[in-house]
Amino acid sequence: MRLNEIEYNDAVPIDGYGPGFFRIGGQVVEGPVIVLPSGVKSWGGYDDTATILEQTDHVDVLFVGTGAEIAHAPADFRKALEDAGIGVEVMASPAACRTYNVLLSEGRRIAVALLPV
Repeated sequence: MRLNEIEYNDAVPIDGYGPGFFRIGGQVVEGPVIVLPSGVKSWGGYDDTATILEQTDHVDVLFVGTGAEIAHAPADFRKALEDAGIGVEVMASPAACRTYNVLLSEGRRIAVALLPV
């Protein structure tokens, strides 16, 4: 088996998560969070599309972690992002963290918005 060390360049991977928090790039962040190419920010939930739309030049796909279980994202949230040219993939937060890390290691133009588990 061949093992390769992953390099994330300037982006930060998600190291872990737990009840009400995420550990991102070695730092613990409480509550909903968005991880963008420009860094980690608190996220106001589905009503906060402005934080995401500021990064439209740097993101092709946004993964949305809906907490412990998968749930639908509100239609107006999805529409605002898709109208700006950002693809939206909704999944449970644990799956969103894993998917984000894998695609980040491939150098993809992605972001993740996470609700805590």
